[in-house]
Amino acid sequence: MKKDTRLLHAGRHPEKFDGAVNPPVYHASTILHASVAAMEKSGKTPFEGVRYGRFGTPTTFALEEAVAELEGGQRCVATCSGLAAITGALMACLKAGDHLLMTDTTYFPTRKFCDSVLAGLGIETTYYDPLVGAGIAALIRPNTRVVFTESPGSLTFEVQDIPAIAAAAHAQGALVMMDNTWGALTFQPFTKGVDISIQAATKYIVGHADAMLGTITTIDPDLWLKIKSSVAAFGHCAGTEEMYLGLRGLRTLPVRLRHHAATALRLTRWLESRPEVERVLYPALENDPGHALWRRDFSGACGLFGVILKPAAKDAVDCMLDGYSHFKLGFSWGGFESLVIPTSGHSIIRTATTWAPTGPSLRFHTGLEDADDLLADLERGFERLTCAA
Repeated sequence: MKKDTRLLHAGRHPEKFDGAVNPPVYHASTILHASVAAMEKSGKTPFEGVRYGRFGTPTTFALEEAVAELEGGQRCVATCSGLAAITGALMACLKAGDHLLMTDTTYFPTRKFCDSVLAGLGIETTYYDPLVGAGIAALIRPNTRVVFTESPGSLTFEVQDIPAIAAAAHAQGALVMMDNTWGALTFQPFTKGVDISIQAATKYIVGHADAMLGTITTIDPDLWLKIKSSVAAFGHCAGTEEMYLGLRGLRTLPVRLRHHAATALRLTRWLESRPEVERVLYPALENDPGHALWRRDFSGACGLFGVILKPAAKDAVDCMLDGYSHFKLGFSWGGFESLVIPTSGHSIIRTATTWAPTGPSLRFHTGLEDADDLLADLERGFERLTCAA
């Protein structure tokens, strides 16, 4: 079966639920057992079956099975947010005295976690140039346990050479983690050498801006058990309603992503022609620096991209953004709605590389609105930018 078809059926077992098309929403904390022997048996196989609400219900297991299918993995652990997925995976694989290599494009909450929590536990983090490729071998130490990647970066959109990084990491005994949220459907991490794939399922998997959810997927059963044990020890668990919303969103993911990507490509090509724009950051564009790697490793794109404007006053940019009808100001992305945020100033932190665009920078997410309406919204925005200048 093609992936679109597999995603419609993954995690669905109508025969277990009186023929219901979708798995029911299980509201459960306590699970009752028929006997002491049955209770004792339930604890002999860690995290298998329904034991206690925090460890998962049939709704949880359905989502985890479906996401594993989505990413080409074997097992998945669902968490209460994308950040919980990142921190849960890192805590499972690192201990005092270990060294972490973290891409310099990582978003601020992950950087804060590394610089505060991990540092306080005696785990050292080194940030590296996302474009280092096979050169990362020179940064790997004897105690480097994890190389964390994100491709493309969700603010500046550098595409990483994941196979080259993975080969170098594995040669020296390090695991490779990847934030695969941008490539939710279009990047197959385990065919490129990734050991642990993480998604902020809040974004494209949920798809409707109404639930917080994260996923951690791997192809190694022992690694899955290690991660599941760590996540459980920290008490991370997503609510069953959120699991259901993730499953609902997953069923329409291929159709939505094609619309997001087609609209983004049309808008970014139009933006490239605008006199107000210095550069568009979108790997699907032929002249993007990461296009060759994107074309090699990805089967498609999504609706998230960046724009660097030519020099303009902040007040003029604010006037442009404040007046949009469809591109609303809001953090996050991946939902049905179009969004925009300014990324100039302190929004982008770099310590291993330099990010110094010549003009104001923005991040857009194209929702499911008609592309003509979004283009008209951008056109009127540039008119406000010019008038306010």
